[in-house]
Amino acid sequence: MAFSLVMGVGAANAATPSTAKVPAAAGSATEQQAPPRGRTAATANPIYRTGTLPSVRCAAGQIRAGSAASYRTFMSRINRCLNLAWKTQFRKAKLSFAQPRLRFTTAKVSSPCGRWPKGAGGYYCSSNRTIYIGVFREVLKNPYAPNHAQFMAHEYAHHVQTLDGVMSYYSQSIWRARTSAKLAFSRRLELQADCLGSAFLRQIADDLPVEQEHWDAMIRWTTQNGHKTWPTNDHGKGPSQAYWLERGFNAGSPSACNTWTASPRTVA
Repeated sequence: MAFSLVMGVGAANAATPSTAKVPAAAGSATEQQAPPRGRTAATANPIYRTGTLPSVRCAAGQIRAGSAASYRTFMSRINRCLNLAWKTQFRKAKLSFAQPRLRFTTAKVSSPCGRWPKGAGGYYCSSNRTIYIGVFREVLKNPYAPNHAQFMAHEYAHHVQTLDGVMSYYSQSIWRARTSAKLAFSRRLELQADCLGSAFLRQIADDLPVEQEHWDAMIRWTTQNGHKTWPTNDHGKGPSQAYWLERGFNAGSPSACNTWTASPRTVA
């Protein structure tokens, strides 16, 4: 089968989280805590201790090659499934949850986070908590549903990182860092998003469906080509991307996605 991955990217700027407790929702027996701050947000986040993501029913439908309407419908449905899954996960972590905004566009628009990233099919901006999805001709050529579901789940994972405090830690860490250090932090951020995205994909695999041979093809393609889109090594080499995709998919849980304490060789 012909195969290619739609590429996404996360935004670097995020607001510093409050230290105050967030009021519990009506009828809830527990209080929601503010997300952790500093390195703890990345290395020991409560989201890692929430177990597997729920197996939500996700009848997203099919994408027809060249059909912008079917692509928008599919991606909107995947986004709704992500909202359901991550709302549950944040409740288990006792962290406040809010849905991201979703914007489809036929042009490479700018946002409060800056210009459309080079090589990206879409991106997440933490400043306005919006996922931008490009409805471009080259994207619509590939109707393979799991490919696009993983792309959406990756961008959504950047929203997760914003809500749970990881994005804030990342932003603070790269503020005065040298180029090599910035790239290293970026790789840990992006590879974690790969892992969290594939953990979600595992939980909706039966509905898409994700066949074993097609998943294996995704991993082989990523190993060989995953890094070729990016002008600098800010997303990890192909084997690193494949490694974290596999970890997330096999576990179906954020517990497998702590890139911040991982060996440097796995985030190269």
